Amino acid sequence: MPVLVAAGAFVMTLLGGFVAGRFGDRRHLLLGLAAGLMLGVVSFDLLPEALEAAGTHLWGVPQALLMFVLGFLVLHIAERSVAIHRAHEGEYAAHEHVGLPHAHAGRAHGVAGGPGPDGASQKLGIAAAAGLCVHSVMDGFAIGAAFQVGNSFGAVVAVAVLAHDFADGYNTYTITRLYGNDRRRALILLALDAIAPVAGAAVTLAFTIPEHVVGLYLGFFGGFLMYLATSDILPEAHSPHPSRSTLLCTVAGAGFMWLVIGLATN
Repeated sequence: MPVLVAAGAFVMTLLGGFVAGRFGDRRHLLLGLAAGLMLGVVSFDLLPEALEAAGTHLWGVPQALLMFVLGFLVLHIAERSVAIHRAHEGEYAAHEHVGLPHAHAGRAHGVAGGPGPDGASQKLGIAAAAGLCVHSVMDGFAIGAAFQVGNSFGAVVAVAVLAHDFADGYNTYTITRLYGNDRRRALILLALDAIAPVAGAAVTLAFTIPEHVVGLYLGFFGGFLMYLATSDILPEAHSPHPSRSTLLCTVAGAGFMWLVIGLATN
């Protein structure tokens, strides 16, 4: 089951890349909805489940919440490190959009334009896309771990992963092209990003994860999702179109997850 669900993440990632290559003007609504879904899953399901599985305290704080903060900070530090590196490159690299619309590019955004298509900037774009692929492996692992807790819980986590894998696919394609790489290279990285969650889910079939470890990992992954929703996806959704419709999609996404989780647990 986890691998089959991860196959859905494969499709959503490719769909995100397709939208990046063909469309773009309405993507803010999908991104707003994805952020709401992720917010709902973290708040209503991931954290409660993590606290139940790994609720023992360390210096007065539940271990699952410590892992949640750690997951948030790890991704934040990684993203800031990429941004600092890119800022230094910007001191000597020409800035061009290479014919593409501006995008924040997930865990590697922060400036209005990207460097021109020189060798150094192309490698930076590939490195950023490769980071997205590694993150997608963690998505698949999270699906597998959640299904070890229970089918209903696995299905709920899968909804969040599917929602933000669309954004991952969009960003993988866009960041590769934004830094001067050709379309063929962008499609190769998009394919790798699509396969990654399937590989991550397959790994979990080889062994059973202890309940306490599952709780710690889910807390850590919840921090990842919260950072992605609030620091990457929502700003990108609102930057080209700060519209009321985007905000409504975010609220609808969170409300939908409340409904899904309520139906799954009652």
